[in-house]
Amino acid sequence: MMRLYIAGPMSGLPEYNYPAFHAADARLKAAGYDTLNPATNGECDSWEGYMRAAIAQVIQADGIAYLPGSYGSRGARIELRLAEELGMKSAPLDSWII
Repeated sequence: MMRLYIAGPMSGLPEYNYPAFHAADARLKAAGYDTLNPATNGECDSWEGYMRAAIAQVIQADGIAYLPGSYGSRGARIELRLAEELGMKSAPLDSWII
């Protein structure tokens, strides 16, 4: 089963955009993917801490499904760049859903 990491903006958004991450997670699982959802990670006391946890997930993934607004997010851009450097496919969420 293909494992996808969900990338997207969080900082500065209501509820850290968690509802969008959880909705994406449900859609991807319904389509048959295994998911890595950073919105389910535990609490950290810094942006760097959250990014360390996210990067650990990215390197476990086979690809990246990204949410709208990802390219406006510093963290999501880092995740997408890492995926690109590792030769992983990244595409908008809807591109993964058949």
